[in-house]
Amino acid sequence: MLYNLINELVSLVQHYETSAKNPADDLASFYKWLDKAPVAKSPSAEPDWKGKENGRSADSVINTSLVHLYRYAKMQAKTAIADTTFSTPDEFIYLISLANSGSISKTALIKQNVHEKAAGTLIINRLIQKGFAEQQSIDSDKRSRIIVITDQGKAELNAILDRIRTASANVTEPLSKAEKMTLISLLLKLEDFHWAKSEGKF
Repeated sequence: MLYNLINELVSLVQHYETSAKNPADDLASFYKWLDKAPVAKSPSAEPDWKGKENGRSADSVINTSLVHLYRYAKMQAKTAIADTTFSTPDEFIYLISLANSGSISKTALIKQNVHEKAAGTLIINRLIQKGFAEQQSIDSDKRSRIIVITDQGKAELNAILDRIRTASANVTEPLSKAEKMTLISLLLKLEDFHWAKSEGKF
């Protein structure tokens, strides 16, 4: 099959959806838009970047952009928790993980958030000290402990969720829904690869 052509068509349809004014769901309208669209600069065309002419690789650009975006996201998160009971963005991120997981071992929680053991342990201990999380014994093995979110932790998390959602939206603000879906697919592909690699599957 002509996979490259199919991918190009999908990219063009996504571009049509986000750039055309009141895009209609029919071929005639798509053809009309396509006739005037700058096809040479379609979303699948290779972008330019600083240093490209001097041999800077796509891998270098991607890695730098990911680091920069992490910093932008962290700035937004810090703004969201200003004047709250949370000391760092990692605290509410861990609480969100607990809220979604129900209960989880300390080791699994730390690994889920891609932290080293020492750093993750400090975050969990702060949550426990604040009453946002607690350790519980497992009935089948009293020596094993799991971490669970408390009612107070749920209340504190719910109190800032709107601010967190706003901060998250600010980071991805210029992207259309179609672009966000494409980015999610690419990021999950990278995450799944590195998660499997960290698990010794490669």
